[in-house]
Amino acid sequence: MAVRNILTYGTKSLREPSKEVHKVSKKITELVNDLLETMYAKNGVGLAAPQIGVNYRVFVIDVSSNDEPLNPMVFINPKIIKKSGAVISNEGCLSFPEAYTDVKRYKNVTVKALDAHGRPFVIEGKDGSLLARAIQHEFDHLNGILFIDHCVNRFEADNVLSKFNLPPVEVDRLIDEPELEAELGND
Repeated sequence: MAVRNILTYGTKSLREPSKEVHKVSKKITELVNDLLETMYAKNGVGLAAPQIGVNYRVFVIDVSSNDEPLNPMVFINPKIIKKSGAVISNEGCLSFPEAYTDVKRYKNVTVKALDAHGRPFVIEGKDGSLLARAIQHEFDHLNGILFIDHCVNRFEADNVLSKFNLPPVEVDRLIDEPELEAELGND
């Protein structure tokens, strides 16, 4: 296990879609262990393989709070099978050190994936919980989508990014989300 370097926003590979995992091999198990160790070392809630320069459809999440035992969750080849509702939340990302902005997310998501042993499972994140938002955030990484692509206010996001010497929002990457806008009453 090793703490790996996290790629920062502006690194081209963060925008590339990831490949399916065909077998939960020793290499994938080592990747999962490195993701977990790196996430915990950087005080993250989640981390996706592309963020450490590995282009596989794998991410890890742990939404336990300070007074709870660690609860690492591993998602291999995840698919979001159901989503509903809408919520605005303030998000950050380990690839955007210290930069936070408001983004639009689904309030409820159901995802199916394989666990660290290659066994299928289904999990639900409800009511705009940290789990629901983290699943969407990390899932996006596997498709080359970043949290700022969901920003509520591009100009606000640009101001935050410039404070931390990060490139501005890529306007052509902003995601049009009419169903979320309608839910939020912004249509």
